[in-house]
Amino acid sequence: MKFAVIGGTGLIGSQVVRTLNAAGHEAVPHSQSTGVDVISGRGLDEAVAGADVVVNLTNSPTFDEASLAFFQTSMDNLLAAARKSGVGHVVILSIVGADQVPELDYYRAKVLQEDILAAGPIPYSIVRATQFMDFVDAVLSWTADSETVRLPATPIQPIASKDVADAVAQVAAGAPLGGIRNIAGPEIFPLDELGRITLSRKGDNRTVVTDPTAGMFAVVKGDVLTDTDAHLAPTRYADWLS
Repeated sequence: MKFAVIGGTGLIGSQVVRTLNAAGHEAVPHSQSTGVDVISGRGLDEAVAGADVVVNLTNSPTFDEASLAFFQTSMDNLLAAARKSGVGHVVILSIVGADQVPELDYYRAKVLQEDILAAGPIPYSIVRATQFMDFVDAVLSWTADSETVRLPATPIQPIASKDVADAVAQVAAGAPLGGIRNIAGPEIFPLDELGRITLSRKGDNRTVVTDPTAGMFAVVKGDVLTDTDAHLAPTRYADWLS
């Protein structure tokens, strides 16, 4: 099969391309660096031409209200190009629990992206993943100073980016789901405890202070960012850290 992977040079996209090609498919990465712009539409028709499946892994450059316009425009352009080319399956990557956190602009934008795809003319699949292990350091940096890191106790079920890419590739190579598949890491941690584990393994002596008002995840209610019924990935956090 031939795959056009839009956003194919990023963290997940580059791994999806490698996985599909290793399985004997033809997966071609496309991004701004290869001349494809999902907002202006430049290069999109050429990128999806002849593809059986389009995997859209592009991401908004901001996480604020502007992300809504990004996903609206990018999906409209992508679906128009895919329909013109006769693409039979479009896949996107979203977030477990995104529809449960309307307080976050970016999560509302991801739900908008899902809705546009589901209402569109092309058979589709949505893969929703829990929070990436690869982004834990960034989360810690948002509310850190030289001595402390402030984090809420929000339950998190971290997943390795390789496991995300493997799941996206598997879904893309299969029949369209016409719905959502949730994937998640094998363990659930309170975010503050995940911070303590991370700092300890890195030899970082800063103290994690539990603060229910700290950072983006402070607005999350309950355990909506976890899913024990999801397809569970194999990589445990301690193994990923090592």
